[in-house]
Amino acid sequence: MKTALLVRSIRTAGVAGLLFFAGCTSAPVDQIELMPAPDVYGDGLLNPLPESNPFERIPYDGILFATDRAPAEEDDSEQYYRNDRGHLVRLGLAEIQFGKKEFQWDFARQVSMLKSRTSEFPVKISKVEEWGMMGSSVPDWFDMSLVSEDETPPDATDRYAEAINAQLAVSKKKHVYIYVHGYKVVYENPVLVSAELWHFLGYEGAFIAYAWPSTPSKFAYIKDSDTSAGYARHLRLLLEFIAEKTDAEEIHVIGYSNGTRLVTRAMEQLALIHSGETDEQIFEQLRIKNVILVGSDLDRGVFGSYMSDGLLSVSKHTSIYMSKHDRALGLAQFLTRRQRLGQLWGGKGGELHPLARQAMIENSGRLSFINVTDAEGSDTGNGHGYFRSSPWASSDVLMSIYYDLPPGQRGLVSQEDMPIYTFPPDYITRLWQSIRAVDPEFSEDLEAFMQRQTAN
Repeated sequence: MKTALLVRSIRTAGVAGLLFFAGCTSAPVDQIELMPAPDVYGDGLLNPLPESNPFERIPYDGILFATDRAPAEEDDSEQYYRNDRGHLVRLGLAEIQFGKKEFQWDFARQVSMLKSRTSEFPVKISKVEEWGMMGSSVPDWFDMSLVSEDETPPDATDRYAEAINAQLAVSKKKHVYIYVHGYKVVYENPVLVSAELWHFLGYEGAFIAYAWPSTPSKFAYIKDSDTSAGYARHLRLLLEFIAEKTDAEEIHVIGYSNGTRLVTRAMEQLALIHSGETDEQIFEQLRIKNVILVGSDLDRGVFGSYMSDGLLSVSKHTSIYMSKHDRALGLAQFLTRRQRLGQLWGGKGGELHPLARQAMIENSGRLSFINVTDAEGSDTGNGHGYFRSSPWASSDVLMSIYYDLPPGQRGLVSQEDMPIYTFPPDYITRLWQSIRAVDPEFSEDLEAFMQRQTAN
């Protein structure tokens, strides 16, 4: 197994393609281009990034990861972890390098917030360090005496919890964020995407890249789908561990594409475990605030079944992002013959059943649907990776957890009889006004900006 697994100093975040069948990574696999800056930041009008280099403050100088992939061997083509299943959850740290040149934080802080950049801004993994395994992930049937010492990593549970708590201690927000990737990507992809998202959250709280064993092949859809649903136990155990062993006040989970199968299955398992408890009791134990499902490649009927088991009681709020432009989910529908959760309603076979409509209305306080069809850049590529290609969609996802703003307070327009929200033409202006109400410092900056715009 390769032991070097610690992601070096971050220079500028990036996210490899999050596209479904169009390919989620590009050579080299350990590098991506920083996604367009979310429009809410207005070329630096609103800048969550600290003025000094955050990696001088982050105790572990990188980004945390958890993976149930098998470790790479010396003769494998993979550098860190194989594109295959492992039996354990392995914990560690990845170091990230930002930009092409020697890292200058002032430059990165300014350039990464620009909507239009004149040069490339790569994000690259420079080192990965595995600390060991999450002890609770060892199956009951797993006889450790039959495994050699070289194959048995140490239990890193306490070290991982200490690292999270050390980061939370220097953060204004005592939050933990977890990103769960989609189909057909290598280990490096979720690490880089998580680094990018954490960058645009200003490095507050602790961010964890969750890398489940997907396969970088367009022919691995069925295999990956089996894994994403069947290996949800490991994500559930990680969530339970964070809630029990760390100082996190809130936990937010962002699931993408096929990875939403894993997220929702884990939530259903938690719901069944905590069946009979009140929502308040569940939150006190699990502290899961937001579950965000983007481009969800999940059978709608399956999601309804999970709701019947109490899925919506596990988190304070669940947001489902949908798009008419998402052609990847159209292909998934063709393969499965079932409507996907991330598809927009309408058309042949896509109508909303009256019972589903009723359930949505009754759960509108805990469940929201965000229609990104009219969001700027939502039709880029095959329309599936909009949460990083659309500066409006990324703004909405990030502001929902950065300022804890519900959909109705993020500049979105709601449908009268349903918890469905759309992006109006003046979305960014409306979002700024909403942030102004909760951020006095930004209120002053926005006022000055508006005056300059009027003068011009």
